[in-house]
Amino acid sequence: MKLSSLRKLSPAPAIYVALLMVPIYWLLIMSFKTNAEIGGGLTLFPHNPTLANYKAILSDPSWYMGYVNAAIYVSMNVVISIAVAIPAAYAFSRYRFFGSRTLFFWFLAFRMMAPPILLVPFVQIFSEFQLIDTHIAVAIAHCFFNVPIAIWILEGFMSSVPREMDENAKADGYGVIGFFTRILLPQIAPGIAATAFFCFMFSWIEMLLANALTTVHAKPISAIMSRAGSVLSANIALLSAASVLTLIPGIILVIFVRNHLARGLSMGQVR
Repeated sequence: MKLSSLRKLSPAPAIYVALLMVPIYWLLIMSFKTNAEIGGGLTLFPHNPTLANYKAILSDPSWYMGYVNAAIYVSMNVVISIAVAIPAAYAFSRYRFFGSRTLFFWFLAFRMMAPPILLVPFVQIFSEFQLIDTHIAVAIAHCFFNVPIAIWILEGFMSSVPREMDENAKADGYGVIGFFTRILLPQIAPGIAATAFFCFMFSWIEMLLANALTTVHAKPISAIMSRAGSVLSANIALLSAASVLTLIPGIILVIFVRNHLARGLSMGQVR
């Protein structure tokens, strides 16, 4: 790129990214401070950096099991959502049946529903089935919100795959399972990555349902942090370290699926 072109670039994106990083940086430096230093005044970096906050979290089961519990039900939710959405998206992509377009629209409309609306029904239903304080209860509850958007995303990718590919695969002797695993799924791998990312993000950051459906053994880290105390009276340094650790799974996921995710976000289409 020529120097004249560089001069024409607007500084707005760089300024915007810098502003986005300010809260992250502040959270990070607070995690290496003590509560005394945090309450002592404004400092741009820790004067006496310490790992005591991270050590306290990683050595206490009441804290680190929150990450384990969240990782379990989030993984279950992503797998279930994608497994259900793939055949459903294929049906909407390849077939037209009575009410298909209306039903397809209402999937997205249902996704716009706020989780608190279904809080009481979910608690009562899972209580009747004795699933309160289990990972599967949270995973299934999150599926009600993730499956519709997963179907929408995957339908767009499947519609971009030519129908002739289905016919050619059938002529070559592929069965349903062989066609999906060897031909269709590799073609829509970016879409699956994008879908998994969005399902992961919703399930990982959702707190209300996860908190209401768990009590002790399946309590996620977000619920543990919320009950640790109010902002003014809580151990701010410890909560800052816990918050930094909650960012790591999302960063790892983005690193592993970044290539597919970039293609998925640019190639997907909703018709």
